[in-house]
Amino acid sequence: MTDPQDARPGEPAPTTFESPLVDAPPPVRARLLTEQRAERGLFEPTSATAVVDEPTHDRLLRALLGRQRLALGTGRRERLVDWVGTVLIVVLAAVTRLQNLGRPGSLVFDETYYVKDAFTLGRLGFEAQWPPDPNPAFEAGNVETYLHTAAYVVHPQVGKWLISLGMDLGGGATSSAAWRLANAVVGILAVLLIIRIARRLFASTPMGLVAGLLFAVDGAAIVHSRVALLDQYVMFFALVAFGCLVMDREWARRRLAGRVASILGAGGSVDRYGPRLGFRWWRLAAGVSLGLACGSKWSGLYFVAAFGLLTVLWDLSARRRAGIGRWWEDALVVDGLPAFLQIVPTAVLVYVATWWSWFATPGAWGRQWAAQNPGQGVTWLPEALRSFVQYHVQMWNFHTGLTTEHSYRSNPIGWIIQWRPTSFYWNPQGETTQAITSLGNPLLWWLAALAIVAVVVFGVTRRDWRALAVLSGTIAGWLPWVVTYDSTQRTVFTFYTIAFAPWVVLTLVYVGVIGLEHTENRPAARRKVVWAIAAVVAAILAVSAIFYPLWTAQPVPFQFWRHVMVLRNWI
Repeated sequence: MTDPQDARPGEPAPTTFESPLVDAPPPVRARLLTEQRAERGLFEPTSATAVVDEPTHDRLLRALLGRQRLALGTGRRERLVDWVGTVLIVVLAAVTRLQNLGRPGSLVFDETYYVKDAFTLGRLGFEAQWPPDPNPAFEAGNVETYLHTAAYVVHPQVGKWLISLGMDLGGGATSSAAWRLANAVVGILAVLLIIRIARRLFASTPMGLVAGLLFAVDGAAIVHSRVALLDQYVMFFALVAFGCLVMDREWARRRLAGRVASILGAGGSVDRYGPRLGFRWWRLAAGVSLGLACGSKWSGLYFVAAFGLLTVLWDLSARRRAGIGRWWEDALVVDGLPAFLQIVPTAVLVYVATWWSWFATPGAWGRQWAAQNPGQGVTWLPEALRSFVQYHVQMWNFHTGLTTEHSYRSNPIGWIIQWRPTSFYWNPQGETTQAITSLGNPLLWWLAALAIVAVVVFGVTRRDWRALAVLSGTIAGWLPWVVTYDSTQRTVFTFYTIAFAPWVVLTLVYVGVIGLEHTENRPAARRKVVWAIAAVVAAILAVSAIFYPLWTAQPVPFQFWRHVMVLRNWI
């Protein structure tokens, strides 16, 4: 995979480099070797990379990162646009997510499970049972009716702990706004993350801002920021992990450039193998975040697999472009094995650690299973872990056998075009109504569905690493459901798409990035691309403005609701 930002229209992207020291006369070689400088990058260099040959090092950096990425953020005007634009978009995200957050004052859709579970988890250390029909009392402020016996729940605890924290910080469980505060904060932070990630991914401040703006106004992102469900946390922690891996890619390539240049400058060779890069802290951070994603919902496992493969492919490409002879073997042994050890075991350990209150609370569901069933289960494990494994077996059986009929059950194939969105709330009152429909901005998602096809083509024809990057989240968050649906017939819903919604936005924005790069030296054509991007963004903003009342339970005339919900499948 190449970085097309180092190529110009009509020219092939570079695939290798030539050291300026090769074939240089001894006096010239000696002079070049004395003109050395410290490596400048995302981190200060180690002693192994502190002194490098400048021309070789710069040539390697251009080959590995591209000119535009190296120049990102170097201009004062660009930095001003970056931070002003970021602040304005984050403020917009905050307004759309926090305004009247407590509306409606009743438990919405699966909030009936997660809010009450979060409340008792914070109080007792486990999710407790409730008496029959507890919602009216809970919604009225009588939140202490829970029983002191554990309830059987089938999702991990991270998201519920965050909802509980939001309730503590937002005024307590008697406030419907407090139920949703953590989701809203996470939704705002996700917009900020997308701006920073897209800016670095595309080496473009304006397109980073466009990506953040589109996510700020998307319906799926807004709804899940205003309703206390768990899928929001899968999205957020997967997005954090992705951002860490993007940072790791850049850091690793800077480190690789420095160390390869040091080897060549000292008269060495990389004809067979290249240097080790040292410990990858960004990669470890990705493993931690992926463990938290799995600790929110098990669907985070798909992101572990997709992102682990993605980062290894990036390393393969880097060593090949650095001119290392046996790049594939070198990358798999030197980078791939450590990548597995830094991501997978880390994610597993973090996931287990997120159950700390379950281990610490004797009254938690299934906590005493091993003591009550001696000789059963995985007998070589300690009792606590044996009970933990058995609980997870029960959870697995529940999830794989869930085939209950539901009016908003949907086939995953239609998720990418929001074919059958989920109604979270519906409250008709005479000639007015209130609704919360988990429906992504239709224009954005329809265009993104087309963009996926274009990006696959771009990725193959341009050998562009960014194509796989922007598709990776959609591959992880959507394809497993599509592939397994026919065989399992599991009850699933379109609102699961929030988990990969950021990558839907990145995919659409990437098409605009390609258009800008392709017309870089043709001002007239470039202006057309800019106007086309502006028109698309304006149209998406207009659609969001129309749908916003139906994402936020605003009272609207019934006829308005009927005119906006133009497709029968949306009702």
